[in-house]
Amino acid sequence: QVQLVESGGGLVQPGGSLRLSCAVTGSIRSMSAMGWYRQAPGKERELVASISSNGSTNYPQFVTGRFAISRDNGKNTVYLQMNSLKPEDTAVYYCHVLIVGVAGIEFDFWGQGTQVTVSS
Repeated sequence: QVQLVESGGGLVQPGGSLRLSCAVTGSIRSMSAMGWYRQAPGKERELVASISSNGSTNYPQFVTGRFAISRDNGKNTVYLQMNSLKPEDTAVYYCHVLIVGVAGIEFDFWGQGTQVTVSS
């Protein structure tokens, strides 16, 4: 049974930083893309950052230069370093992983979500 365990959310003042972690546990053959999404109240879930198996990263414009995604394949963990946080970054942040199964089929897995609140 694959589980994604997120940590690191919380309350931070504007301009502050947080680091999110997502540890993937269970029977894992290999993982391809890993990423972070967020969903604010009344809005759709949106991509915040993604990282491929070879380390290539992708960010939407609204976080470029402020957020950084990384992964530790030995620990099956993906991180999101968030700097210069703004009130509009307030949302529930979700970890997403594509796990490669038998015959190369990829399966989606999501974390339970961690709340990030940016407020003075």
